[in-house]
Amino acid sequence: MNKPRRNLLKFAGLAGGIEAIQHLLGGLPAYATQAYEVTHSDAEWRALLNSAQYKVLRKAGTEYPFSSPLNYEKRAGEFVCAGCALPLFSSETKFDSGTGWPSFWRPLENAIETHSDSTFGMTRVEVLCRRCGGHLGHVFKDGPPPTGLRYCMNGVAMVFKPKS
Repeated sequence: MNKPRRNLLKFAGLAGGIEAIQHLLGGLPAYATQAYEVTHSDAEWRALLNSAQYKVLRKAGTEYPFSSPLNYEKRAGEFVCAGCALPLFSSETKFDSGTGWPSFWRPLENAIETHSDSTFGMTRVEVLCRRCGGHLGHVFKDGPPPTGLRYCMNGVAMVFKPKS
């Protein structure tokens, strides 16, 4: 086998290995393969967001439980996407789930989209901002009435806008 071809095969193997590691560590965020209304280059997202917001919104990370002030927010208002300012949740649907992340039993209309997430050896439902594709968290079927759902969101992925 000639040297250029051998190097090409090594590179292909390395790229495949990196992709496999990304999948094991959380996979590629859904926004990576879909067009959204609000888009930016990776460098632009890094400039627009702080490091914690970037890690969660653009790389599907998770903040530490009980670390977000939004977990304790009790005022009337809306929780908006930290990436594009789209209103996502009303304070009227927020509840204390005891999990350490801001939790809601229903999103605002036309605010989110969901995708199956099979990272970490389990199947969950990932919640994304429908306008910029930012990763917000996951939704589970153990919430309160009337929906029975728990939208478990990363506080760092949102900004609270109090009702005026």
